[in-house]
Amino acid sequence: MAASELYTKCARVWIPDAEEVWKSAELTKDYKNGDASLQLMLEDGTSIEHTLDPKTKNLPYLRNPDILVGENDLTALSYLHEPAVLHNLKVRFVDSKLIYTYCGIVLVAINPYETLPIYGTDIINAYSGQNMGDMDPHIFAVAEEAYKQMARDERNQSIIVSGESGAGKTVSAKYAMRYFATVSGSASEANVEEKVLASNPIMEAIGNAKTTRNDNSSRFGKYIEIGFDTRFRIIGANMRTYLLEKSRVVFQADEERNYHIFYQLCASSHLPEFKNLKLSNANDFLYTRQGRSPVIGGVDDTKELSTTRNAFTLLGINESYQMGLFQVLAAILHLGNVEIKDRDSDSSVIPPNNRHLTAFCELVGVTYQDMSQWLCHRKLKTATETYVKPLPRLQATNARDALSKHIYAKLFNWIVEHVNKALITNVKQHSFIGVLDIYGFETFEINSFEQFCINYANEKLQQQFNMHVFKLEQEEYMKEQIPWTLIDFYDNQPCINLIEAKMGILDLLDEECKMPKGSDDSWAQKLYNTHLKTSSLFEKPRMSNRAFIIKHFADKVEYQCDGFLEKNKDTVNEEQINVLKASKFELLMELFHDGEKAISPTGQVQGTGGRTRLSIKPDKSRDSKSKEHKKTVGCQFRNSLQMLMETLNATTPHYVRCIKPNDFKMAFTFDPKRAVQQLRACGVLETIRISAAGFPSRWTYQEFFSRYRVLMKQKDVLPDKKLTCKNVLEKLVQDQDKYQFGKTKIFFRAGQVAYLEKLRADKLRAACIRIQKTIRCWLARKKYLRKRSAAITIQRFTRGYQARWSRKLNLEQLLREHKAVIIQRHVRGWLARCWYKRCLVSIVVLQCCIRRMRARRELKKLKIEARSVEHFKKLNKGMENKIMQLQRRIDEQSKENRSVNEKLVGLENSYTAESERMRGELNRLRGVEEEAKKKTNQVTSLLEELEKLRKELSATQQEKKTIEDWAQTYRNEMEKMVSELKEQNGSLKKDKDDLNRMIQEQSQQMTEKMVRSIAQETQQLETDLNEERSRYQNLLTEHLRLEEKYDDLKEAMNVSKPGHRRTDSTHSSNESEYTYNSEYAELEEGSRAAEDVTRGMDTSLTLKLQKRLTELEQEKQSLRNELENKEDQFQRDDAEFKKARGAELEYESLKRQELESENKKLKHNLAEMRQSLLGDAAAGAGAPGSPAYKVLLEQLNASCEELDVRKEEVLILRSQLVSQKEAMHHKETMTEPSVYAEDVSKLKDADELKQACIGLKDTNRSAAPDFHKLNEDGELWLVNQGLKETIRLLEHQLQTQRRTYDNEVESLRSELQNVKEENNRQQQLLAQNLQLPPEARIEASLQHEITRLTNENLELLAEDPTASREARVIILRRMVDLMEQLEKQDRTIRKLKKQLKVYSKRIGEMGAGQTEGQTSPGQMVDEPIHPVNIPRREKDFQGMLEYKKEDELKLVKNLILELKPRGVAVNLIPGLPAYILFMCLRHADYVNDDQKVRTLLTSTINSIKKILKKRGDDFETVSFWLANTCRFLHCLKQYSGDEAFMKHNTQRQNEHCLSNFDLAEYRQVISDLAIQIYQQLIKCMENILQPMIVSGMLEHETIQGVSGVKPTGLRKRTSSIADEGTYTLDSILRQLSAFHSTMCQHGTDPELIKQVVKQQFYIIGAVTLNNLLLRKDMCSWSKGMQIRYNVSQLEEWLRDKGLMTCGAKETLEPLIQAAQLLQVKKKTDEDAEAICSMCLALTTAQIVKVLNLYTPVNEFEERVSVAFIRTIQTRLRDRCESPQLLMDTKMIYPVTFPFSPSSLALETIQIPGSLNLAFLTRV
Repeated sequence: MAASELYTKCARVWIPDAEEVWKSAELTKDYKNGDASLQLMLEDGTSIEHTLDPKTKNLPYLRNPDILVGENDLTALSYLHEPAVLHNLKVRFVDSKLIYTYCGIVLVAINPYETLPIYGTDIINAYSGQNMGDMDPHIFAVAEEAYKQMARDERNQSIIVSGESGAGKTVSAKYAMRYFATVSGSASEANVEEKVLASNPIMEAIGNAKTTRNDNSSRFGKYIEIGFDTRFRIIGANMRTYLLEKSRVVFQADEERNYHIFYQLCASSHLPEFKNLKLSNANDFLYTRQGRSPVIGGVDDTKELSTTRNAFTLLGINESYQMGLFQVLAAILHLGNVEIKDRDSDSSVIPPNNRHLTAFCELVGVTYQDMSQWLCHRKLKTATETYVKPLPRLQATNARDALSKHIYAKLFNWIVEHVNKALITNVKQHSFIGVLDIYGFETFEINSFEQFCINYANEKLQQQFNMHVFKLEQEEYMKEQIPWTLIDFYDNQPCINLIEAKMGILDLLDEECKMPKGSDDSWAQKLYNTHLKTSSLFEKPRMSNRAFIIKHFADKVEYQCDGFLEKNKDTVNEEQINVLKASKFELLMELFHDGEKAISPTGQVQGTGGRTRLSIKPDKSRDSKSKEHKKTVGCQFRNSLQMLMETLNATTPHYVRCIKPNDFKMAFTFDPKRAVQQLRACGVLETIRISAAGFPSRWTYQEFFSRYRVLMKQKDVLPDKKLTCKNVLEKLVQDQDKYQFGKTKIFFRAGQVAYLEKLRADKLRAACIRIQKTIRCWLARKKYLRKRSAAITIQRFTRGYQARWSRKLNLEQLLREHKAVIIQRHVRGWLARCWYKRCLVSIVVLQCCIRRMRARRELKKLKIEARSVEHFKKLNKGMENKIMQLQRRIDEQSKENRSVNEKLVGLENSYTAESERMRGELNRLRGVEEEAKKKTNQVTSLLEELEKLRKELSATQQEKKTIEDWAQTYRNEMEKMVSELKEQNGSLKKDKDDLNRMIQEQSQQMTEKMVRSIAQETQQLETDLNEERSRYQNLLTEHLRLEEKYDDLKEAMNVSKPGHRRTDSTHSSNESEYTYNSEYAELEEGSRAAEDVTRGMDTSLTLKLQKRLTELEQEKQSLRNELENKEDQFQRDDAEFKKARGAELEYESLKRQELESENKKLKHNLAEMRQSLLGDAAAGAGAPGSPAYKVLLEQLNASCEELDVRKEEVLILRSQLVSQKEAMHHKETMTEPSVYAEDVSKLKDADELKQACIGLKDTNRSAAPDFHKLNEDGELWLVNQGLKETIRLLEHQLQTQRRTYDNEVESLRSELQNVKEENNRQQQLLAQNLQLPPEARIEASLQHEITRLTNENLELLAEDPTASREARVIILRRMVDLMEQLEKQDRTIRKLKKQLKVYSKRIGEMGAGQTEGQTSPGQMVDEPIHPVNIPRREKDFQGMLEYKKEDELKLVKNLILELKPRGVAVNLIPGLPAYILFMCLRHADYVNDDQKVRTLLTSTINSIKKILKKRGDDFETVSFWLANTCRFLHCLKQYSGDEAFMKHNTQRQNEHCLSNFDLAEYRQVISDLAIQIYQQLIKCMENILQPMIVSGMLEHETIQGVSGVKPTGLRKRTSSIADEGTYTLDSILRQLSAFHSTMCQHGTDPELIKQVVKQQFYIIGAVTLNNLLLRKDMCSWSKGMQIRYNVSQLEEWLRDKGLMTCGAKETLEPLIQAAQLLQVKKKTDEDAEAICSMCLALTTAQIVKVLNLYTPVNEFEERVSVAFIRTIQTRLRDRCESPQLLMDTKMIYPVTFPFSPSSLALETIQIPGSLNLAFLTRV
């Protein structure tokens, strides 16, 4: 692949930069081969020209695609180089706040300088058991990998934590050790893991100090071996230390501190125990003030010292040793303040009475004179003489500092030794994990001997690291059968040889130290002469002759030779050591006592324990010891380093490289310069280079096929995915050397994945463009069609509109036109007529003219013709005709004339008549005219009168107008008034409506408020109830765990002691649950004959006393229930009421203690009696079978039973009286005297009880002589005497309780007397009222009652108005409850009295029968002893099963222990074993055999526990017995006789109710057992579902092709990948269906199935969400779609099963919201608001975590910006929620068992023969 294919326009590259190290740029022009430069544009828009190196022509590094930025593993990057690594780390650290990143086998940890919530126990549990590549990078993942490989490969492991000061090495090592302590636990009860963790604060105090780079910098190296046993539990630890920085004790640079322990002591100097140390402020001592920074911000040195002292105590270093340590440390501080002055130029002196030297001598127990002498002098020895030489002040000061350093080093080694002793155990170590916390590569402005040793150690570690990486690469290639070619990697062996080989730097240094006049200068010259010309790694500075340069693997370092010899010698004045050895201070003597012993290369003493020790065995000779003691520091360090490397090479290493992001300790601030320096120094880049040299990118065939399926054509896809991938790759990449095919993976060289990604992106981009083109065309056409349709519609409507308007306009036009036409017609007609007339006139004129002209012509012709004869003849012919015509015409005219004449005559006649009439009328009018003239005068007067009337009329009209105006004004005023009234009425109505509405709203609000408050209270009560249930069920779980542990211990004891058998008096550990071990469990182990004898002798006594214990426990439970009821009823009362309740609680606790002590006494007496009976049985074998013996036992049993019953009555009455006393004390007015009268009347029962006891005692005494006569050997008499003593003891206890009871009764009587006095006063007032008249009597009584009630109400309201009303209601309810309880107790007492009389009668009859009968035992055996107990014969089957007592074991074995759930569930009715057991129980109740009832219930419970313990991991077994246990519990309730449980029973079922025993307590026991089975069922399901959830819900692609695999390369370690089956969502659904069908087949209650399903879905949701929050590769848009689809499938499953209302869907809400969060838009503020309102089930930490982890799978997606995440955090700041990140997957919802009665009739149940229960008899 040519460069021109990659370096094209828009390609992004990295170019060097002075400030940012590397800067991103984009090509603006394609690169062509031969170009000398590149045209680039920076991210800020600046255009530059990048010139290529003319020699190498190396192109700049290409930048990885955006989708690869922020990857978990750096080796997954397509381009592996320095800028890519640096950028990836920066993006993860700054943007995503992720401090851990993988780099192949290395975990890179960047110090955040901030406390992060990612180290909790929930995170540890999440990483436990996970593969290293499955979760996000974390120190816990490395620790888990080491722990897993240790357990799997049985090979020791090492975790190498390195980095420079301030990078976080110590914290990383601490968290790794915490992980081991949490995951593995300890193998003993000594809490070894706590001790291992407790060593950290001690080592930090004495070995850590503040530097300019770190506030808690480790100034020594340490290697901690954590030992494990064969079960991989921590058994101990061992610590080795390397190269303590002793020079820090006497000197600190600016802004640095000495070791923390000195400042802790100075800060605590005010404590009384530290007064004798004579310490003060840290600034007062030379050794602690040189750095001028005695305080660390945020650190309390006083508190830190307290933590250190607690750690010392935990590790077994007692207080005296601690004070001794502090004395030595204080002495060092005082020694540093000893001032040495010049005496002369060659000598020095200490002023006398120096207070600091005095304090030093007092603290270490040496003489002042000796110490002052040898601080200023030294002894020189020659062959013959010894000289004492004075020291100059400078040498004396150095000697003083050397002594301080030596003492501190000794103290440091002593502490390490004792810490190791505390961490060692006697258990044999099987394997270990070592944690190496060692300094990283260091380079400063001035580098000395310490930096030289540190960098030497890092050279060795880097060599080991390179070899390990090379080895892993080789193993991977060989495993995949890839041709192996040697990869060239940096080998730093030459540098190591330069340092440690013969004539190397260390060798020359040791040689120079042996020279008498050796100096740093001469040593430097030897180095120059030896290595300057022979080694390319050694250089000499140009400007110095006292320094040298070494080219280390990380960088060049210049070392200053000053001080090398002195530090290497580490010499101390021997005389000073002798003075200290002569000390009387024991600890100091112990410190220097081992001076002659061999010293380990680390300077630590032998015998510190551990598996591998860095020590050198001393020779027995004195010379060898001396020689060993004279080893130089460099030699010791080289030897210890060599042994460390041997240890590391013998283990599997794991690497953690800590990076310091900046030098200013600023949180999440990344300095590229500092980071790249450390990356180069720690070997991360070398790992990248080694990986890049081979085939760094690795894909499985399936992953490659899924990712690059888009590059294949349909014809290229073959059934064989491997062959398909090969064919495609050959087409895509022409160069065969760019990839290799392995067995399971495809290996690519660097850059090939980026090329394939480019091809894929181009193909997707082309496809996207085509899709966009098509969609845009479709959208445009759709838009065009919509527009066209709209236009057509608009046109249609417009045309219609126009048509309608045009039609309207045309009609008018037509009308106008029609009218115009008419007008025109008429006009035209008129014009035509006018024209016609003119034409006619003209024509007529013309005609006239023409006619005239023709007439003239005719006349001329006529004149001519007339002159002729012919014409005349013709004319005559015509004239004749004309004459005839004229004659006819004349006739016609004459006729017309006659008719006209007639008409004229008629008209003349009518005219004449009319004229006559008119003349008459004229005459009349003339008369009228005359009359008118006459009346004209009258008209004038009338006009005058009319004028007058008009004036009057006008005046009247004016008045009328005035009146009308007034009326109008009045009307207006009235209307205005009416309107105002109407307005007022309207406003009043409105106000009324508003008030009504307000009242309604207030009423509604109050109702809603009450409803809300009731709902809240109900919800709170439900929450409290669920919490209480959860706590109770957790206690049951813990009890079950302890019980199992107890059983395991008991089994272990039985194995160790096979002959051991428990005594009959020992009850099981399940006593707290009211269950006891029955004898049948022991009968299986012993011989049946011995069991029969034992049972015949003491079974009745044992069971009676067990019954007593049961009743006492029942009483305890009833008291506890009553206590809970009281707490619920009086929770709102005042403090005084609570104080009274506290007194009652104390009373109840004392009562329980009394009962428990009595219980213990009874058990003790029982054991003694049984032993005595056994002894007596051995003496006479025939006695136990005698009837007299049985009668005696029965009498004793009856008396014990009666005593127990009476005592229980006494205790119940006592508790009731105490409760009544408390109620009367608080609410006297609410208590009526009748209640107390009834209570006092019941005190007679105690006398009756006493009389009954005396009667029984007399009966026993009277029977004693008979028994004595019957028993010839006197054995029964002795037994009877023992029983009498027991009865006396019981009577004594009863009398003691009786006295206490009487005292309480007396106090109650006094209170009752007060009530009676109040009653008398009321009666007197009533009597006075009776003397008054009726009206006054009523008024007075009412007035008195009102006054009394008012006073009471005022008192109550003054205290608490609400509480007063509630208290009244509560007290009334309580009184009703107490009355019901008293009535129930009366019925119980009467019933027990009857039974007592019957038993007394039976005893009398038996005694009489025995007295009258024969004395022969053989004959007495045949006679009936219990004639009264003849069982009745039932005609019909009563739904009971009878069995013999010896068949009980067989019943339990066949029905429980050996029953196969699968066969029963399929072939038999659900719950059949429960029905059979209950039917057997019914028969035991029917025959009134309490022993049989108890043993049956106990054996059933124990057997169920046994089978569950044996097969607890089998879901079918657990589900089967959960269903049967619940059914058995429901049967006990349904047939208990309680009305609450009998509502749904038939008449026949009610007849089958239990008649003799109340098994309410056993119902509680069985309910607890059901809870335990339920929890075991949940754990069993969780174990089955756990491996499926992550794979099925997250990893499997349910929707194929949606979530594309990112090119991560999956650089997991081969050892981390386990061969597990791939689970899908269908697997989960099938498993859920299997669970559901199994529970349904077993007859599990539907409500219980809903609770199980809810718990299942919670586990699925919690595990899925937790993995989503810890896996960056799962946080993408496509994965959100997959999750939502999977959730919808789960909901569909719920819908199919009819379980949508069980609450399971709600448990998935956090997961649903997380999936929605992955898919919603994440850009604007509106998006942030939508997210905040949507994600209500997620915490703020979870939301921010998902947004930080969101990773685009394709380059078309966008990342979430940091600003958007900050916006989300700001909006969610006010949320009150837990900061916990992960959900609690171990949480189990509290379970309830709603009552579910059975409609199945017991008498119809048939027992199949397959159960082998033929010994059961139907009754």
